[in-house]
Amino acid sequence: MEANDAGRHTNQRIETMKELKNEYDVVILAAGDFPTDVAAMRILRNAKHLIACDGAVEELLETNIEPEVIVGDGDSVSAATKAKYLSIFHTIEEQEDNDLTKATKYALRCFDLKEKPTFCYLGATGKREDHTLGNIALLIHYYKHLNIAPTMVTNYGWFTVSQGKTTFAAFPKQQVSIFQIGCKRMESKGLKWNIYPFSEFWQGTLNEAVGNSFTIEADSAYLIYQTHKPKE
Repeated sequence: MEANDAGRHTNQRIETMKELKNEYDVVILAAGDFPTDVAAMRILRNAKHLIACDGAVEELLETNIEPEVIVGDGDSVSAATKAKYLSIFHTIEEQEDNDLTKATKYALRCFDLKEKPTFCYLGATGKREDHTLGNIALLIHYYKHLNIAPTMVTNYGWFTVSQGKTTFAAFPKQQVSIFQIGCKRMESKGLKWNIYPFSEFWQGTLNEAVGNSFTIEADSAYLIYQTHKPKE
């Protein structure tokens, strides 16, 4: 191996098998579509630390689950709920960050977390499309700038972020989409169609796993979406 190749591989992040977990260091529930999928509800109930973003607490309480903290500006929480949970309500009125980011920064500041903690975001999609796009885009920002391992679970699948070489647990006919901005080198093994450094955001969508895992290797960060169920 030449010196330049050795240097490139030394700087490259290589991760082990990445899969959807049942338990995360922090679970943050946003006020989009409330999770109904079995995997999402399991994550919600197994949370080590559970933060509800503002109005999301109302639907959460209907499931008989109470959050550890409620974070937001309080504009979509009933007066009765706010009064009952005043001791765990943290009003953050600044509007530079959205509620998802406010909750994430609160967890990093106030919880005793390990290095590169795992965060799972639920209820972060659905309802307003601009909120959905903004929340998904934040995952790579959190990964790069807040040094966390973020996962976003919806009722249909989940998003994860990685870089370098990563193997993802999968199953045959699982639908897989890859999103990246800035990769100059990108390749895959275990997907139906080979990938490359896409020039358009949509080009990595609607791929498919052919076995029980697939591997992505790239020179920058990328976002992966995997479905809960196989294509029929």
